[in-house]
Amino acid sequence: MDNFISAAQVPVYEHLDRLSEHNSDPEEAFQPHRRQGRQEKSPKEPMDVNVPQERNVDQEQVHRSRDEQLPGRPENTTTTESPKRWDRCRRGHFLHGPYPATHFGPKACILPNPTSVMHIQDPASQRLTWSKPPVNVLVIKKIRDESLLEPFRQLCRFLVEEKQLVVYVEKKVVEDSALSNDEAFHTIRNQLCSFREGYDDISKCIDLIVCLGGDGTLLYASSLFQGSVPPVMAFHLGSLGFLTPFKFESYKTEVTKVFEGNAAIVLRSRLKVKVVKDIKHVQETGNKYKVEENGLVPQSHTDKEAGTITMQLQALNEVVVDRGPSSYLSNVDLYLDGRLITSVQGDGVIVSTPTGSTAYAAAAGASMIHPNVPAIMVTPICPHSLSFRPIVVPAGVELMIMLSPDARNTAWVSFDGRKRQEIQHGDRIKITTSCYPVPCICCHDLVYDWFESLAECLHWNVRKKQTRLSDSPNSSDTEN
Repeated sequence: MDNFISAAQVPVYEHLDRLSEHNSDPEEAFQPHRRQGRQEKSPKEPMDVNVPQERNVDQEQVHRSRDEQLPGRPENTTTTESPKRWDRCRRGHFLHGPYPATHFGPKACILPNPTSVMHIQDPASQRLTWSKPPVNVLVIKKIRDESLLEPFRQLCRFLVEEKQLVVYVEKKVVEDSALSNDEAFHTIRNQLCSFREGYDDISKCIDLIVCLGGDGTLLYASSLFQGSVPPVMAFHLGSLGFLTPFKFESYKTEVTKVFEGNAAIVLRSRLKVKVVKDIKHVQETGNKYKVEENGLVPQSHTDKEAGTITMQLQALNEVVVDRGPSSYLSNVDLYLDGRLITSVQGDGVIVSTPTGSTAYAAAAGASMIHPNVPAIMVTPICPHSLSFRPIVVPAGVELMIMLSPDARNTAWVSFDGRKRQEIQHGDRIKITTSCYPVPCICCHDLVYDWFESLAECLHWNVRKKQTRLSDSPNSSDTEN
């Protein structure tokens, strides 16, 4: 991360050999962003935040050290690394818990693979700490909700006057008539830095994100950062609030605790999605990537030689492929790491993250998975087969969805409910786990917060409790 260092580093879900094949992809660059000197308050020219450089993992050094511990390696192999050096390297780079056992019985073991990084994530080690105090804070407020105007005023006044921070807000929020006519808020309003979605890039100058609203507000905040995402603190001021654990009544205390550091965080994995479309199809339909109200223009690349347009974006909840307005069943082929797994016939298919398992996927009959579990869920929507049950695949694999050759109609795809577009024959949707998760700050801890949301928001396992048996001697359980 650019603006904070977590005690549990971002899990490396993607295979390293795949990273080498796509080294031109900006997401796999893993390069720290360098900041310039203090400038004017403008999203395009961010202020000096003094953000530390990203803690990159020297993969060659780690793999070289890991080879010493791999099964089947000769004991007398000479190496320049001492055991003490290895312990320091291991503690410094892999704090997700112990490595899985690689020996099975007296003679069996896993084949050594120097290109893989395998570890178990330790939830207790996921603590947020600041190398330097945060300076720039992005406040995302739910649009068209007048009940949030007063909490928005209080939070901005607290951050600007008491904490002496630079606050970024959307331009359409600052231009709200209710805030413009508020004389008491006029001084604070003039000190806010505004940005326009789709025009101003603020991804490299934000230290902390504060969301006021529901789950959709957090999804929107995630879409603003197609790369590294700053820590997100979400207040429950919406309708559901499954992803927003904080109560606004104690916002001063909670925000102060976050600034002090040592807060629990949950790394919500995202899906990296690439949509490869034929240029002819785009020209025929007149489909262009325009600025939408709820998301930035996705990254796109045109390869004229191949005749394709590649759009890339991040999804926090799910990617949904459905039949659209057609009355026919959708018929799409599902590939996993280049191999055909099955054909999905029905209303569509949902590819979701563990965070999205409690959203559309849960309504379609999928299991609910804790966001700390590295996995990708594939859930059919009303499949034309009783035996087609939802499945869970390992994080890091690449899924590809295409129209079946004998499909009667096209399909439609959407990403977190936005950027909906048509998929035709020859178009490809490639999905894998992104290396840029969304670090969400927990109110208590990542286990308690999740189960509390299940009980309060989804009423999971809520029922009337069974009454206890009476102590009367006439009960069925009598003494012998």
